[in-house]
Amino acid sequence: MAAFALPQSLAAAAERDDFPDRRDWVATLPSTVAKLSARWSLRLLEPYQPGGQCSWVAPAIDQEGRPRVLKVGWRHVDNEHESLALQAIAGRGAVLVHDAYEDATTSAMLLERCAPGAALAESRPEAEQDEIVAGLLRRLWATPIDGPFRSLATMCDEWATEFEERFTPEMLDPGLARAGIALFRALSLDVVEPVLLWTDLHAENVLAAEREPWLAIDPKPYVGDRAYDVLQHLLNCRERLATDPIGLAGRIAALLDLDPLRVTRWLFARCVQESLGVQRFRAAAIALAPAAEL
Repeated sequence: MAAFALPQSLAAAAERDDFPDRRDWVATLPSTVAKLSARWSLRLLEPYQPGGQCSWVAPAIDQEGRPRVLKVGWRHVDNEHESLALQAIAGRGAVLVHDAYEDATTSAMLLERCAPGAALAESRPEAEQDEIVAGLLRRLWATPIDGPFRSLATMCDEWATEFEERFTPEMLDPGLARAGIALFRALSLDVVEPVLLWTDLHAENVLAAEREPWLAIDPKPYVGDRAYDVLQHLLNCRERLATDPIGLAGRIAALLDLDPLRVTRWLFARCVQESLGVQRFRAAAIALAPAAEL
């Protein structure tokens, strides 16, 4: 690179004052990236755009001429144990991690580069996306749970508490909101066979590759109910979530041999939790409520 560049989304996030620690971390990025580049003997290319709000990610070439990706993240709860999850999965449906580094504020990885690298969301219609995401999840759930991964119940309780602190009656019917958040907590505790969850698998986080047709990226690992793991994909299916959320939940449940009622209840609870400031999730929560058998 001729000069250090910030991806657009990270630059915009750094200008906000919602996370001062992140802003301070971004200020140190040029020196951090330089140190990591030297550590792994990399020639860096321009970072991916628009990028994410908590990491700097760029294609690179190592000293052997092999294509790699350098991911340098602001260390926070959402990316905790990301490298450990990828190491445990060992490339079975996900990108390989070749090396990792952590300090008090930074979590960095040297990753496999996906080629051609097009996102599933841009490459296949949603019906095919459903099948590919489901196939990846089946493989990812087979990963042994061996590591310091947090429980899904912990995350759900934190998110539910944040919802309760920010909720106001004009956002959603208060009774519906209480039912949804209570269910959000209860489902996370009612787990028969916990698995290692990706929690953020959707068509933008699945890339076309050569080693396998599709590889998942960017896990946010937790341990818990596999029915939760379909939710981010469902939330990203905007048209079907608006027009037929019950049918959408039933389709992904059938592809993964999950209980359709449980998936529907999870989707209702998550739409309630996500409804703060987002009208489409409020509408979906209202449509899902009768089928969730509250």
